Amino acid sequence: MFKTFKKNFNLASEALWRHKLRAVLTVLGVTVGIAVVIVVLSAGQAIKDFITGQMTVFGTDWIEVEIKVPSTAHTSIENVGGLAQGISITTLKISDAEEIKKHPNIRDYYAGNVAQEVASYKEKNKITMLFGVSASFIDIDPGEIMQGRFYTEAEEKGLAKVAVLGSGIKETLFGDEDPINKSIRIGRQNFRVVGVMAEKGSAGFFSMDDVIFLPNVTMQKLILGIDHLTFIFAQPYDNSLARQTAEDITLIMRESHDITDPTKDDFIVMSSQEALELLDTVTGVITILLFAIALISLLVGGIGIMNVMYVSVSERTFEIGLRKALGAKYSDILNQFLTEAIIITIWGGVLGIALGVSLSFLISYVAINYYGFNWQFYLSLTYIALAAGMSIAAGLIAGLYPARQAASLDPMVALRKE
Repeated sequence: MFKTFKKNFNLASEALWRHKLRAVLTVLGVTVGIAVVIVVLSAGQAIKDFITGQMTVFGTDWIEVEIKVPSTAHTSIENVGGLAQGISITTLKISDAEEIKKHPNIRDYYAGNVAQEVASYKEKNKITMLFGVSASFIDIDPGEIMQGRFYTEAEEKGLAKVAVLGSGIKETLFGDEDPINKSIRIGRQNFRVVGVMAEKGSAGFFSMDDVIFLPNVTMQKLILGIDHLTFIFAQPYDNSLARQTAEDITLIMRESHDITDPTKDDFIVMSSQEALELLDTVTGVITILLFAIALISLLVGGIGIMNVMYVSVSERTFEIGLRKALGAKYSDILNQFLTEAIIITIWGGVLGIALGVSLSFLISYVAINYYGFNWQFYLSLTYIALAAGMSIAAGLIAGLYPARQAASLDPMVALRKE
């Protein structure tokens, strides 16, 4: 058995060595396919954890109410595009938040709006996000005050022009200077800095550390000139009842807005649990699509192996006929050509695993060190075993038919083709 394998291995190796360039290109095709499989599996898990981490910036026990264009789905292009193009939904009010707070499972809430303005201190300027939120934000959100304090409910009701800086905007405007009680200009208004938030990280595509927090009523009246809200975050007492509570809040909102047709809702209610489940679904679909692309890459590599084997059979017809005339069996010829396919596949698998692991690590390194994303490097023996198994399967499947065709050649016909 071992002698037969050794003989087939030597014959296959010699044949591949005679056509080095062709063999290398085929190995490269398999290498790329296997590498893509590993990168996709690793990135899929990293994407899931990254997006989940973005969601938990606001905590894990919340129910959000936010505006929506009526007759559109919350995540639809029509809704997102409509709001982005300036469709104004002005029906969400602080009175809605007060009604929501009456629910027996709601501990507290904060409401607010988001805007963008130029913030400046001395000669330094930066376009930044403004987060106009209730004073209760600091009691609900998992963020912490690093310096100074958060503004009070009395300051909010009194239209006080006070601000709390994210750690990033503090560094941009003040550097090492103490910002507390210093005056910054936001748009056309001067605001006194009363606090600095601890480093918080990113939420979606913007950094929460580059946000300036303002009392919501102050931002409504003095900056935006409105009296409505963009969102309400409610905190439940018992998060295990969040789904039912969200359904109750939906009914409260419909009654408050005199809506009898659910398709006409001008709001959406979502709990943190539902948001995470939605993200799981989205990331799962993304992973499946990427995995399908990886399989296509591996299929291309398999087709490359098959083509090489067909060419090899065609070029060595006389050799096959001679071997069969000298007593070689069907199985000898079959195993010889299958061994060639397996050698190509194993080399491609080994190099593909090495390349896939390296690329996965590189992506994680760049994401963390150059973009500040919490993108973890994931690799497990399961990923490697799956990639290796797919590599071997590709080689066997792609090499089997040409090998059988070679083994089935009539020796007399093959000898006459020289």
